[in-house]
Amino acid sequence: MTNSVAPKKTPAKAAIASWVGTTLEYYDFAVYGTAAALVLNVLFFPPELPDGVKVLLSMATFAIGFVVRPLGALILGPLGDRFGRKFVMMITLFGIGACTFLIGCLPTYDQVGILAPILLIVIRIIQGLSVSGEQASAITMTLEHAPERRRAFATSFVTSGSASGGLLATAVFIPFAALPQEQLLAWAWRIPFWLSAVVVVVAYVIRRTLEEPPAFLETQAIKVQLSPLKQATRFHWGTIIRIAACAMVAGISYLFAAFSVSFATVGYGLDKPTILWVPVCASFLAILYTPLAGMLADRIGRKTVFIIGAVGAGLSTAPYLWAITQGDWPLIFVLGILCNGLFYSTANAAWPAFFAEMFPGRVRVSGLAAGTQIGFAIAGAIGPVASTALAGADLKGWVGPAALAIGLMVVATISALTAKETRGYTLDEIDELQQSEQEKEAVTASILLPKAV
Repeated sequence: MTNSVAPKKTPAKAAIASWVGTTLEYYDFAVYGTAAALVLNVLFFPPELPDGVKVLLSMATFAIGFVVRPLGALILGPLGDRFGRKFVMMITLFGIGACTFLIGCLPTYDQVGILAPILLIVIRIIQGLSVSGEQASAITMTLEHAPERRRAFATSFVTSGSASGGLLATAVFIPFAALPQEQLLAWAWRIPFWLSAVVVVVAYVIRRTLEEPPAFLETQAIKVQLSPLKQATRFHWGTIIRIAACAMVAGISYLFAAFSVSFATVGYGLDKPTILWVPVCASFLAILYTPLAGMLADRIGRKTVFIIGAVGAGLSTAPYLWAITQGDWPLIFVLGILCNGLFYSTANAAWPAFFAEMFPGRVRVSGLAAGTQIGFAIAGAIGPVASTALAGADLKGWVGPAALAIGLMVVATISALTAKETRGYTLDEIDELQQSEQEKEAVTASILLPKAV
């Protein structure tokens, strides 16, 4: 006779494993966004093009990784609900890391001509497909391992990984950006991409012993014919649209991290290493502050905290961009840290639990991945690319990009107001709350009964 050990929640281990993976994801995002603003526009496109056009094309390659994310979410989200959250977390870990490393190995336009941007785009597409399942699986894993009254706090560590990744990437880039232009363009820009391999190894070591949450194992014990993707799109399409609209607030962060660097350095000739210290300082504050904002979301509500952060981030973008046009370094640092380190981090702390709790457990990864990745795809395309276009060919206009940030804020805020507050419910109660009677009947009718012997 064998004794079976009931699965236990491991909240700390799940939070750390998810945090490391998100650090890798945002290390990729930040290192690529920084490189797109500083060097990729020079190295991967015809030299005869105007500087503003090359920056725009570079930002377009940044955006393409977001455009394909909804497709990746449709593939990886259901895999997370069917085969496990950990299963997808391991796939995405190696997919993201390998692509980031390969970008550092690419030949430039001077070496292979038009093939250089084509290869860059292909790798960004593969990378975008890989990224699409990472956060949804990590958030769901952490949420389902977390204590009931600390779910927002626990899941905030997933998005605090975005600040850690941004801090790490930008800090790594600073010494190379300070090198003479010839050395930066010749070899130094490649090293930050290659260093992603270190993060992959660390994340793998932590994740390989992580167990699936008990709630998922209980769900898997009941075999249901209705697929998670079909259930999510049939019964939760309105929620997916709501989350996509809320997730567009991320466009403000993308504008801050990618566009504002090229706006400052190309448009106004500000010092490259100095402007990179702005996101470094903002990210450092975000690492410390995001868990506190997560605790606040457990206390006063996910929706309230998300809206406070979204409104603050949108409104503070305008004065931040204006400060860049004035070359006022103290004001640039204060407003940049306020915008991204404080306000955006407030929204960033609340949305993992806020969005994930809009779905019952059986379709949580599928619905969360679809909604967030559609929103991030739109935001990733609009944030850097549209703001660069609105800034003009000389990259000196700030009003258009600022208005864009406010528009993203309005869309996200209005959408969030239509959602239910789930702070006071357990996950079992959320499963009941977020399912209609029609959905329950459809799931029950599709249960596969064991065959008679």
